[in-house]
Amino acid sequence: MAKLTESLQRLTGDRRATVDAVTAAPTPLQPIDLTDDAVVAEVLDLAVRVGEVLLASGTGAMDTAEQVQFIAATYGLAQCDVDVTYNSIVLSAYRGPTLPPASTMRIVHYRSMDFTRLAAVDRLTRRIRREAVTPSEAHEALTAVTTAPHPYNRWIATLAWASMAASVSVLMGGGVLVASVAFLTTMVIYRVNRVLNRIGLPFFFQQVAGGLVAATPAATLYTFQDQLGVDIRPSQIISAGVVVLLSGLSLVGSVQDAITGAPITAAARFFEVVMMTGGIIAGVAISLRLTGVLGSTLPPVNVEITELVQLPVLVMSGAFASMFYALACYAEQRALTAAWFGGAAGALVYMVAHQFGIGPIIGSALAATVVGFAGGLMARRALTPPLVVVVAGITPLLPGLSLYRGLYALLNNEVVIGLSSLLAAFGIGCALAAGVTLGEWIARTMRRPRILRRTDDIRRPVFKTRRRKPVETHTQKAA
Repeated sequence: MAKLTESLQRLTGDRRATVDAVTAAPTPLQPIDLTDDAVVAEVLDLAVRVGEVLLASGTGAMDTAEQVQFIAATYGLAQCDVDVTYNSIVLSAYRGPTLPPASTMRIVHYRSMDFTRLAAVDRLTRRIRREAVTPSEAHEALTAVTTAPHPYNRWIATLAWASMAASVSVLMGGGVLVASVAFLTTMVIYRVNRVLNRIGLPFFFQQVAGGLVAATPAATLYTFQDQLGVDIRPSQIISAGVVVLLSGLSLVGSVQDAITGAPITAAARFFEVVMMTGGIIAGVAISLRLTGVLGSTLPPVNVEITELVQLPVLVMSGAFASMFYALACYAEQRALTAAWFGGAAGALVYMVAHQFGIGPIIGSALAATVVGFAGGLMARRALTPPLVVVVAGITPLLPGLSLYRGLYALLNNEVVIGLSSLLAAFGIGCALAAGVTLGEWIARTMRRPRILRRTDDIRRPVFKTRRRKPVETHTQKAA
């Protein structure tokens, strides 16, 4: 018991160390002249531009505010008030009793799941603290990050989205045929939505179009499966497409904001998630109605109990689904490995919980907690923001099948079953987001293990070896 207590104290000591802590260096490293309005304005603009990238990538409001305050404090503006809402960042700095406060505001006009850009901004933040970068140099570096092209070609992202859908379909029990159809369907969804986005169609209608494309091939193949000589389950294909469409929504950020004390931003983000999910449901419903008019009747959604024999395949499919999602969001190569392990951990915990009879909501919460915790720890080694790992890790667990089951029941006048399934999907989504938040909190409050030593930018493991006592010779003993 004493050894267990000692081990826990080493991990969870009094000294708090956040996962993305920069360095324990004095503040400020590069103080500015607070009476120079131009330099103060430059620092404030740098801080809110960093916050813009974080907020656009789905980072929570409180974490974004802390990063903005961190940048300002590094240059001497320690007393700052930061207000982060759904699409705006307001920063006001106190410069002393004889000077007027300086303030600035930034509106976030876009949403971009570019994990490479997010990681580059995170490294720039560390560099600002560690190397005492001047505001002008930091501005140039940040501009280079935000204007840099994507690290991968668009077609690589398209193939990544399609491969993610194929992996999710295998996770749901599909075979080679189902995975192939889900792969091709998702490729069409992505390219169609690219065209619709280029002509300026609102994102809600892009989700409607995605849901329409996701359901039509599955219903068509099921109608002509006897003529084609195949056996197919359309629910697996449709659910995989729904998961792909759900993966880009800021569900984690909305629930995290609600938990961490940003209710206004949480409400706005959550309403956006509800609206975009409604677009997916509308698109799938339109497709099912059209195919029903043409004489196609889809079978009811049946869920089979997963056998432990299939567990390695399902875990691998969840791992690759997470990795392909990170690749589709332009994550760095070292982040892909971390996302792979996060997806494998989440799928493994969820499947084991399912075998022990734990419900899908509690099982999703447990899996997301493990993903959040593992993501925080792996982010230390991979030097990538934890958001990259946790968002990719919970993607295979998104409630695509529950949404489709509820919609199918409502379209067949089974109101109670339909509403129950939709509420279950809502509960699973909230459980995933809450579990991720809890896992990140555990990782953030853990004390950095003593086996880690800083070597420049990377913390490398250092294993202590016991020194052997020198063996005395007969001559030494005699002396």
